[in-house]
Amino acid sequence: MPLSAAHVATSRPERYAKQLISHMGHKADAEHTGVGSGTITFRSGTCSLLSAQGELVLIAAAADLDSLTGVQDVITRHLLRFATQEEIRVDWCEADSGDAIQIVPPAVEDYLRAHCTPADDLLTELAETTREATGRAAGMQVSAAEGALLEMLVRLSGARRAIEVGVFTGYSALCIARALPSDGYLLACDVSSEWTAIARPYWRRAGVDDRIDLRIGPALDTLRALPETPDFDFAFVDADKAGYPAYYEEIVPRLVPGGLLVLDNVFLGGRVLDPAFQGDDHRAMRRVNDALAHDERLDVVMLPVRDGVTLARKR
Repeated sequence: MPLSAAHVATSRPERYAKQLISHMGHKADAEHTGVGSGTITFRSGTCSLLSAQGELVLIAAAADLDSLTGVQDVITRHLLRFATQEEIRVDWCEADSGDAIQIVPPAVEDYLRAHCTPADDLLTELAETTREATGRAAGMQVSAAEGALLEMLVRLSGARRAIEVGVFTGYSALCIARALPSDGYLLACDVSSEWTAIARPYWRRAGVDDRIDLRIGPALDTLRALPETPDFDFAFVDADKAGYPAYYEEIVPRLVPGGLLVLDNVFLGGRVLDPAFQGDDHRAMRRVNDALAHDERLDVVMLPVRDGVTLARKR
């Protein structure tokens, strides 16, 4: 907590964004992130600027309400000063915390579910078994839509060798493995024999157990033991969030050119957007999100799917 946004109606959004970023660069860290967009980082907080059709969107964030007010005041004063050729209003919405952000509204989620190819009987049974066996922990399982996305990405990329970090009860591994060719290979890394034991019968029933090499133990040790050569076409990371930066650093050199890295939960329920959240997981996820965006080895797109999914293609 807290975050606040303002939608400023104007015919000059890109011009004002450029002026704010240029001027604030003398007093704070300011950078352009695209045409008519950028980020200004003060000691007390940040403000992101996005140009849209007929409006400039401002998103302020800080660790507390007083700091947020300070960021809002500075941005508002300078923007009004630049607007000499039109009368504009800067009305900030009520502050809210990052974990209150609704990334995908329920109505949209329901519509998406109704318009995706549904999970088959085996995947549906596995999801039900997971809920019965793991209780609240079942939330760690990927959704049916995300499983379908993984399967489609593997098929579209033509992947033959894949890595998964974080298996849980095997839903995502099943989606990945059955999208591989008959001689494909999935290295599946997890620390729980109990939860992965739920997965094995379903892998056998799907006829893909011979493609899955399950390694029980710290995933980082498993990855570091691999040859440091580009041998893998696809990787999916959905494990302990504090470990993401290290998993990313180990996986990227082992991807072939054109290989795809997929990271789940990159929003952490909206908490990564909110500087008030400073747990190990939050800091690690911000670090890996920033690193991916600036990694010259990769082409990256972040998608608002469920809790945020990042796709990174190795150049």
